[in-house]
Amino acid sequence: MFNVGLIKFRKIHREEGDLTPIESLRDIPFEIKRVYYIYNVPDGALRGAHAHRRLHEVLVCLHGSMKVDCEFCGQKVTYELNDPTVGLYMGPYVWINMYDFSNDAVCVVFASDYYDESDYIRDYSVFLEESKNMFRL
Repeated sequence: MFNVGLIKFRKIHREEGDLTPIESLRDIPFEIKRVYYIYNVPDGALRGAHAHRRLHEVLVCLHGSMKVDCEFCGQKVTYELNDPTVGLYMGPYVWINMYDFSNDAVCVVFASDYYDESDYIRDYSVFLEESKNMFRL
């Protein structure tokens, strides 16, 4: 799916433990301006339920597992994240729902810009309309 996809990060294995470096503009296809993480998600909770107008993000489930539904230009794909060496890239106008978090799930998010509420589309019907106009669906 265009504008959404998995990124495989390097894994450096050493006797004293594994290391996965993640570098802005090398491993992540944008300059990282914000990092946050999601954890202690209650059973059955739905996170996300939004899209962004300009923001690019990469999600990495560092521990445990979670699922992410992504919708872009009428296509829907579900990803299961459970490997700390794999990230899910999402560009602008990708509607996401995150769910089915394991009790021990920890997800880190790398974002291309600082928090800006005006960049969020939280109403699905607005997302569909803006996407239609943006991409001539």
